[in-house]
Amino acid sequence: MLTFEQYKDIIDLSCPPRRAQIIGEEEKSAICDALLASLLEERNRIAAFSYPYSVKRELIWGYLNERPPRPVSDRFLELQDKLFLSESEERGVVDIDGFAYEGNIALWQGDITRLKADAIVNAANSSLLGCFIPHHRCIDNVIHSRAGVQVRLDCSKIMGAQGEAEPSGCAKITRAYNLPSKYILHTVGPMVGLSVTEEDGRVLRNCYLSCLNLAEKVGLRSVVFCCVSTGVFGYPCDEAAAIAVGAVKNWLLEHRSGMRVVFDVFLDKDLAIYKDVLKNT
Repeated sequence: MLTFEQYKDIIDLSCPPRRAQIIGEEEKSAICDALLASLLEERNRIAAFSYPYSVKRELIWGYLNERPPRPVSDRFLELQDKLFLSESEERGVVDIDGFAYEGNIALWQGDITRLKADAIVNAANSSLLGCFIPHHRCIDNVIHSRAGVQVRLDCSKIMGAQGEAEPSGCAKITRAYNLPSKYILHTVGPMVGLSVTEEDGRVLRNCYLSCLNLAEKVGLRSVVFCCVSTGVFGYPCDEAAAIAVGAVKNWLLEHRSGMRVVFDVFLDKDLAIYKDVLKNT
């Protein structure tokens, strides 16, 4: 497995200032025309658009999901970034500095791609290249799709150098590009079979510890965790929450680093579970 020291110079981990500006639908539509023209040219198709903006934007989402990690032009990145940064602003940026912390831990319900933090955690698959299913609503797809094609390209460089699938329980880092956060920590959780095993629990715990250890190594001060492995990977939400909270609390106690950790949940049931676990752990 490739260590951070072995891949940190393969990709660009600098975070230059980003200028996000909300743009109007007419300009968005023109950008979509240009992006679609490029994407369709790759498919040897002629671009001719009479669709409304919303339809064109959905097409771009689907085409980028399917697109292999091939380089794109500087002009493509310029247009994509202008559109995606505008969309990030429109969704509403939420700064985690405003959260109420207890023991350096906070709980928040909502869209993780709205959060301004040093890093958010992506529940990845072993290819680390994101989800290739068009318009799939998994967190892996959403994060890659809103951050931009650069994330898949960075992950491809890392995986090419690694030469094998990403092991479960580890972590890799890339820039977050067009998201409010600076970085994305990618971790592969365990996929549960008929029932949860001790090994599943060990691997899930290592996902949280690996992310925190890598964040500390890079010098980050805040990490936002999604609910790793509780979606299509099948880990029971209550058991996963207990492991997540226990791992994070123990790590913070041992390291005394001042790291702030946010548990981000999306569903009401997960919010109730995490409230109960945080109260009783």
